[in-house]
Amino acid sequence: MNSKKVLYSKGKNDECYTPAYGVTPILKYIPKNAIVWCPFDTKESEFVKQISQQNKVVFSHIAAGQDFFSYEPQHWDVLISNPPFTNKRKYFERALSFNKPFALIMTNTWLNDAAPKQLFKHKELQLLLFDKRMKFLNNGVVANKITFSSSYYCWNFLPQQLIIEELKN
Repeated sequence: MNSKKVLYSKGKNDECYTPAYGVTPILKYIPKNAIVWCPFDTKESEFVKQISQQNKVVFSHIAAGQDFFSYEPQHWDVLISNPPFTNKRKYFERALSFNKPFALIMTNTWLNDAAPKQLFKHKELQLLLFDKRMKFLNNGVVANKITFSSSYYCWNFLPQQLIIEELKN
């Protein structure tokens, strides 16, 4: 598999970044002493900025030669990030293969696809849903038209299977 093709695909939503208010709801669910791996992030990422205020963070990015499909940090406990939405099944297969807790933002329309049903058939999918749609950033500009809602798709991460949080932007 050519992961650079997957990561740099022409998907319309692949270059969208999570705003600060989209990271805040997950913070309280991160175990106190957990080392958090943010695999699609640079030091400018809101995930890295906010999580590092309470936990140790290891971040990586394909632009730095750290391809999610072949790279793994030596020490980490939980995975949190916003992966590209194109070829989402591959990202979740890889996340599940680590057998460690994770929380990944994904479009809610993915629940209509067969992939999450197959991937989580014998694993408990947990969802951190929001009360409204998140406005992602594209090159620092807030997306005006939000055509989808999103949630954190989690495994072995939340205290219950379904939680709804308020997005405060």
